[in-house]
Amino acid sequence: MAERKTDKQKGDTENFEAALERLENIVREMEGGALGLETMIERFEEGRKLIGFCSKKLNEVERRIDVLVKQGDTLSTEPFEPEPDDALKPEGEACPF
Repeated sequence: MAERKTDKQKGDTENFEAALERLENIVREMEGGALGLETMIERFEEGRKLIGFCSKKLNEVERRIDVLVKQGDTLSTEPFEPEPDDALKPEGEACPF
């Protein structure tokens, strides 16, 4: 049976998705080359804040993840182990996409 998301989980997901979408739009705008210097700086600062927010949310989710392992008729949990590549990224520099 699928678990239903709580209102907080839905809000967190929607906030993350909105932040990620805004970040993608900022990247497109900046790559377009039509922005002035001041606007580029503003977008860069906004993007850094969004990256921090998304990174924080991803770290929170990662800490909550438990891998279900079926052992006979019972289920147990094991802590989530990140991929080796994830361990090489500097903290706070995780790319959300």
